[in-house]
Parts: sequence; structure tokens; C-alpha cells
Amino acid sequence: MKTRNRRTALSIALLAVIAGASGAALAQAPAPAEAPPVDEAVVDDPEEAPEATELASITVTGTRIRGGEAPSPVITIGSERIREEGLADLGEVIRSVPQNFNGGQNPGVSSGGLSGAGFANANVTGGSSLNLRGLGPDATLTLLNGRRMAYSGFVQAVDIGAIPVEAVDRVEIAADGASAIYGSDAVGGVGNVILKRDFDGVALGARYGAATDGGLATREYSATAGTYWNSGGLIASYKDVSVDPIHASKRHYSDHLGPPTTIYPGSDLRSGLFSGYQRLGEAVELRVDALGSRRDQLYFFDFMGINRLAPETTTSLVSPGVEFLLPQDWTLSLGGTWAKSDHDEYQTRTVPATGGSVLVADECFCNESRTWELGGEGPLIPLAAGDVRLALGAGYRRNEFWRRNGTNPLLSVQGDESARFAYAEVDVPLIGADSAASGTRRLSLTAALRREDYSRFGGVTTPKVGMIFSPVGSFTAKASWGRSFKAPTLLQVHQGQVSQLAFPRAFGGPADSGDDMVIRIGGGNPDLKPERAETWTASFGFHPESVPGLEMELAAFHVDYVDRVVQPIINYSQVLNDPTAARLVDRQPSAAELERIISTTRFFNATGRSYDPDNVVAVIHGEYVNVARQKIKGVDLSASQRFELDSGRLTARGSVAWIDSVQQATTAHEFLDLSGTLFHPAKLSGRLGMVWERGNLTSSAFANHIGGVTNPVDGKKSASFTTLDATLRYASDRSVGAWSGVVLALSAQNLLDRAPPLYTTTGTAIYSAPFDSTNYSAIGRFLSLSVSRHF
Repeated sequence: MKTRNRRTALSIALLAVIAGASGAALAQAPAPAEAPPVDEAVVDDPEEAPEATELASITVTGTRIRGGEAPSPVITIGSERIREEGLADLGEVIRSVPQNFNGGQNPGVSSGGLSGAGFANANVTGGSSLNLRGLGPDATLTLLNGRRMAYSGFVQAVDIGAIPVEAVDRVEIAADGASAIYGSDAVGGVGNVILKRDFDGVALGARYGAATDGGLATREYSATAGTYWNSGGLIASYKDVSVDPIHASKRHYSDHLGPPTTIYPGSDLRSGLFSGYQRLGEAVELRVDALGSRRDQLYFFDFMGINRLAPETTTSLVSPGVEFLLPQDWTLSLGGTWAKSDHDEYQTRTVPATGGSVLVADECFCNESRTWELGGEGPLIPLAAGDVRLALGAGYRRNEFWRRNGTNPLLSVQGDESARFAYAEVDVPLIGADSAASGTRRLSLTAALRREDYSRFGGVTTPKVGMIFSPVGSFTAKASWGRSFKAPTLLQVHQGQVSQLAFPRAFGGPADSGDDMVIRIGGGNPDLKPERAETWTASFGFHPESVPGLEMELAAFHVDYVDRVVQPIINYSQVLNDPTAARLVDRQPSAAELERIISTTRFFNATGRSYDPDNVVAVIHGEYVNVARQKIKGVDLSASQRFELDSGRLTARGSVAWIDSVQQATTAHEFLDLSGTLFHPAKLSGRLGMVWERGNLTSSAFANHIGGVTNPVDGKKSASFTTLDATLRYASDRSVGAWSGVVLALSAQNLLDRAPPLYTTTGTAIYSAPFDSTNYSAIGRFLSLSVSRHF
């Protein structure tokens, strides 16, 4: 009890320091000129500073029109905001976005096989993946400087957390279907990590933190170096992070789990990045980005003995490109990307009866991709409101997947898929600020069309149209409609099929069925079609000129997602009595079909009797199929207000997301709630806080809220989860001296040490901690201290 009281006192003291710093700043005289951020260029004489130049204006995420504006809302999180809020890596950045669901691939998510969260919600690689609207990590496209990253693991998640945050200029997230712009996977939207181009000098950093309830001791070291000149620049960054696990015995709600069970894994990450560009004359620019990382994990769980998992994930990416400035303001770009991710899974189990160790799993989930793309962009037709601009291009992409099984070669899987694509996008400004139209400041229309031809299932065409309308300078309305798609994962297509021979009673048949037998089939399906979605968004932005610093946006969205790939049988124990599953059961299998099943699948006989095809009365098809349909709708509200005061700057900002999603397992089933239920997105989530800046000192406090979720088993709804984060940061002036360029930061997450809401576990879920790890965190209060210096 004394220890807990000391921890509470420490938390209250930290909050008091932050509040006191803000209050003192309000009472003091006007602030001196604030020091520049530590990652901006530093030179002795500003007049001699080289100017970072670009061949053409930057393309905004969500559109390929240079200098254009996407007709859908775009969330931008800059490096300054990342620093202010004390976010240590890009995993924490995306978990702070209410539109992103923390399920899928994230380090805090429990094992899907035991917790009941499903295998799409499982910490496989230890990385962090975007999962917009909770549609799955494979339905959100993740880019690095506009280029696709490598799939990781077996659910096609992308580890955004492998990118060193010190090299990041900003993260842009378009939470709207974007397949017409980017192709497959962008059903939920797209996240684009944009790197810095103007970093100058060398920055060294160290960070230490730990959970006050025990575990998660974190040691982090980083080094970033860069320079730029009139015609180019480069940046290189390296990060080494080691994290201790949280053992179940350290939390009161999980101390019943057998030691040394962990509820948060230990990990070691080493990640390096290089990015550079060089102009050749006035018309050519060469670019290259490269990323390499290795992440090791260690965690334990108690199921049929103590299981020790020690997976290792390595990721590589190289992306060169060249851009040409052509006459008449046209540009031509050519780029390519090679990316690879190898996830080596190694699991052993200690057998309770003998105390010996047996090998459970030794396999690699390996992904590799190659892409090249040729694109052009420029003005097409001059109009009174501006030029009609056109972007068009074509390219080729190839993905390969291996599942190499060291314990059983029969379970090994290998597959590949290629696609040719072409796209076009047009931006038509009908009314501009200088136009004579009464009552209208701006009206522009956008349209995009993309065609992808896949080697396995043929062609897919996706359109998107949008509108941007500003009747007055303080108001902007946007609307978009489009179609998106996602190709089935290569594991879903190529995974080997397994068949099991059993008595009918195992699947809901009569207890005594004589010699009758049933075959159940599961695994991949080479005939899968792409998943498809129809999406629309509408948003209203308010940014009054009479109130400087105020920005507000209200957005509504709707997604109709069909042909989702699922394993269609929800409850095998009653499938023979379930009328909604009748089409999945063949009650008169032919001799030829039975021969095909026995000869092409991995066959298990669970009856203890000899197999006789004449005794098989039914075949249950549980392979992956295109059956599920999801409907997702919701509303996002975001706002920020900046106050310039004599004593400093105060910024208030926040974002709230409400989502309603339902799913139909098959056309014969009714729609069931997804949002607001266990292991799915909560209906309401948000983040709201304030940042105070005065001279060298910055303090911030943010509240995070995630609504309660209902357990479908007993109908009980959990409490909501509200936590408080706080950061106090001091950046010294960059004058000559020992403290020049030094930055100190003290951060607290979940300052009041809220424990996650609990639910009653049943079945195999009793072997996991009794909380929804996709929505709530077991970390508790986490305190960290960081120091860095920019030379």
C-alpha cells in the first residue's frame, strides 16, 4: 500500500508541476522569442542558410494532383505535435487517433487464439499497424513517402512503428476509401508517413521509462544526422529500443494466470532509415528512401504447459525514384520499390508431466513485394478559376508469400500474385477566389479512375468523384463517393486445406448415428474474389477569418463492404442443425468429390475406425469464402483553437469519433453488431487536451476516452476507459554553451493509473487476462524521462 501511495504522490506531483508551469507562465511578463524546434535547420548565420528546394510542390495524401486538395478529410499530425504530446514512436501516434482501432496487429493485443479476439486481432510481429474504422489492418494502406511498405506476418499488416519517428516530418491519414487513387487495401483509408527533407546537424537522444505498477521498463537510444544544400539533402536515423515484458503477476486482475505468463511482451527493436534527394540542373531530381529493422519479442502463456514464444521480424525497403520537370509545368516521375518482411515464429512448450521442452512451432511468414510506377501530372485546360489539372500513370506490382514450416513441411505454403494498373485523376476548378460568381469563393470537382488487372482473378475498376465548395472564406464543404477493393491475402488463397473425418455428433448430429461419418474441410480457397466496398464521405470545415487560430471540422461517412473473406462457420458444434449454414453442408457428396478431398487435402481420421467413403453422409465446407457483408457509418468531429497571449501561446485541440458497424456472416444470417462489442471498436472514442508554450517551456495534458463494450456471451457492458496523459518539455536556446540544443522531457501516460475494464472469461479465454486488449491497455501509469541534444 505504501508503494502505491508513493506512486500516486509522484503522479500528483508531476501534474502539479505541469499545472504550476502553466500558471506561472500566465502570471509572468511577455515571453521572449521562442527557440526554434530542435529538428529544424541550425546555422550560425541565418543569411547563409541553404534553402531546401523541391522540384515541384508536394502532393497531398488522398490525391495525385500537385498542390491539390483531397475531397475527403485528411488528418495531419506533424513532428511538432508529436513532440508536444510526448508520443515516443509512430505506434503511439496512430493509437492516439480516435478514427484508428487499436485491434489488429499491435503489441498490447493478446493472443487471438486464447483471448477470443480472433486471429485478425493478435500480436504477431510486435509492430503497430493502422486499422482505420476497425476494418482490419489489411484494409488500410500504409505508405512511406508515398510508396508501399512490406506486408508483415500473415494478415498483411504493415509495421508503421518500425520507422524512426525522429526522421518523420508528418503523418497524413485519409480515413476514406482510396482505391481509385492507390489501388488495393485502401478500403478504410490510407496513412502516409512523410520524411523530413531539411534536417541539419546531429541529434542524439536517450529515453527511459517504466510502468509504476511493474514491468515495461523501456530503454531507448537514437541518433539522427542530416544536412541539406541548395540542390539536395539527406537524413539518416537509427533507433535502439528494448522493452521488458509485463508479467501477469504484476496486475491484480491477471495474477491468477500461471507464471511466467505475460500480458504485454518484451521486445528489442533496432531500426535504421536513410532518405536523400539531389537535383541535377533545373529539371531533374533523384530520390531514394531505405528502411531496415529487426524486432525480437519474448512472451509466455500457460496452456497445456508453459509456452515460450520468441518471434523475430526483419523488414527491409528500398525505394529509388526520379522526377523530371517538363515544359508547360508538367512533371514526369518514375519510381520503384522493393520491400521484404520475414517473420520467424519460434515456440516451445514445457510439458508439466515430464518437465521437458518440446518444439511447437518453427516457421516463417515471409512477404516480399516489387513495384514500379510511371506517372505524369500537369495542367490540361486553362479556366477562369484556374487550370484543369490531370494526373495519370501506370505500373506493375508483384507480391509473394511463403509460410515455411520447419516442423511439418506439409503445412508449408507458397503463393504469389501480380497486378498491372493504370490510373487517371482530374481536378476541375469551376469557381475561384477571383471569379465573379456571387456568394461563392470556390467550387472544384475531382474525379479519379483506376484499373487493376490481377494474375489470379482478373480486372477491378474503381472510380471516385468529389467536390470542394466554399461559399465564404470561413466555410468549406467536401463530399466524395467512390468504390474500393481489397485482394484476398495470399494466405487465404494458398493455405493448404485440411480435412477431418468425425462422427455427426461432433457437429450437432444425432448422438448415435451408427456407421455414418462426416468430413469437415478448412483452409485456403484459390477461387476467392476481391472484397469490394462503396464509400461516401461528407465534411464541413469552419475556419472563420474573424477568429484567428480556430479550426473545426465535422465529417460523416458510410461504408458498404461486401464479399468479405471469412471462414463462414461460426459454431461447428451445431452446424448440422443450423438452417443458416445449410448451403455450406453437402449432404450427398459424390464419390469423385470424396476422392478429390482425400487426395488433395491433409486428411485426419478422428473416428478411430477405418475410412469408408460409403459411410460419409455429409461434407462441411469451412474454407475461406466471400460471404460476409459489413456496413459501417459514423461521425468524426475535430477542433483546435490557438490563443496568442502576452504570456505565451495556448492551444486547445481534440477529436471525437462515433462509429456504428454491423456484420452479416452469410446472406442467410441477420446483421449483428460489431462496434460496441468485445474485441471490436467502441462506439465512442476521443482525445482532448491543451498545450501551453512559453519560451523554452512546453507543457501539455490530454484526456483519452474509449467507450464501454458489451460481451455477447452474457450481455454485460463494461465501463468506459478514460485516461490522462501529460508532458513537460524544456528546450534550451541554441546559443554557444554546454547546454546548447539540449531538450529534456518528462512524460506520463495514464497519469491516474486507471486499470482496464474487465469481463467474465469463458472457454479458452480463461487462459488470458480478462480485459479487452484491443480497446484497453494493461500498462497502467507509465512515466518516462528523455534527454536529447542537437549539435
